[in-house]
Amino acid sequence: MRLQSGGRSRIERDKATVRRMIELYCRRKLGLPGIVGEYAELADYAMRRLERCRFGEGKPACKNCPVHCYSPARRTQIRRIMRWAGPRMLIYAPLEALRHLLSR
Repeated sequence: MRLQSGGRSRIERDKATVRRMIELYCRRKLGLPGIVGEYAELADYAMRRLERCRFGEGKPACKNCPVHCYSPARRTQIRRIMRWAGPRMLIYAPLEALRHLLSR
């Protein structure tokens, strides 16, 4: 396993970024206390998908991936969250957002 910035693998960084985006969406957009209900299920689903990524540490950004491993319903849900949370990550988690943008 190749480690990248901060001593974490690409998969671990992607997992942290996705979880952060879901949490940001839940707290700021929906006014929830954190990741709960269907969003907790989505976060767990995303973590499992990343752990089982066939490309491993050499994975491309999910939107550029030739293999869509999310179910269509989950893909729609995560796209909505990322579309909302992505730009706001520059405000709430600027280092994480910049690392994500640079690793594409």
